[in-house]
Formats: sequence, C-alpha cells, structure tokens
Amino acid sequence: MQRVIDFFTQFAEFLGNHPFLAVAFLVVVTLLIVTEGRKAGKTVSTQQATTMINRESAVVVDLRSKKDYAAGHIVDSINIPYDSLNTRLGDLDKYKGRPIILACASGQHAGSCAKQIKAAGHDNVSRLSGGMSSWRADSLPVVK
Repeated sequence: MQRVIDFFTQFAEFLGNHPFLAVAFLVVVTLLIVTEGRKAGKTVSTQQATTMINRESAVVVDLRSKKDYAAGHIVDSINIPYDSLNTRLGDLDKYKGRPIILACASGQHAGSCAKQIKAAGHDNVSRLSGGMSSWRADSLPVVK
C-alpha cells in the first residue's frame, strides 16, 4: 500500500514540476484516441451483433486465419484473413448496403480493416467488441 501512495505522491510532484509535459502528454493521448476512434468505426457488443445478424441480415466477416476460423466461427460468417483483405475486398461487393460486422481474435485487427472496407464503399461497418474472445466468453454458438 505504501508503494502506491509513494507512486501517486511522486506522480503529483512530477506534474507540479513539469506542467507543460503533462499537458502535452494529455493532448497527444486525446488526439490518438479521437483519431483511432474515427477511423475504426463503431463497436458493437455480442448482444448488438446477434440482433444485427437476426434482424438486419448483417454479414459477419471473420478476419482470423483459416486455421483459427476452422477451429470455430460464427454461423454463416465469411473468412477473409486480415492479411489478405486488400486482395479480397471484392468478395464483399455483393453485400453492399448490408451491415458488416468485423470479428477478429480479440479486436486488435478489426479497426484498421474497418477503415479499408469503408474506403471500398461500405457505409455500415462495425467491429465486434472483444472479437471472438468475447463471443466465446458470452457462450454464444460457434460452428466448426
């Protein structure tokens, strides 16, 4: 407990001694969060995703490798590994106008892929929050 108190004491002292560095750090972090949030698109929970799939005929694009996809994926999802998205963007043309939900292992690749898919002309692109890890944690069905 004493270490935590010492840390916050030293941190407060640092902020007091270096206000310009503290403000610059906060500005950079804020800009990073805003920029990443804009390019990545909206995130949806597993519950929101199932609603979109059932009510809006949303298309789930699984961005994981073929091996991971074969080990278990969302029913009727399309496997386009994130490293081959550039060459396979045309596969999504038949789904224009429908919502697209991007799912990867834990959400780390979906943001950059969402930007690419939006640039290709798809308006309604979402990321599955937490990826397949969240899907499985919520005990939702997967097929092999």
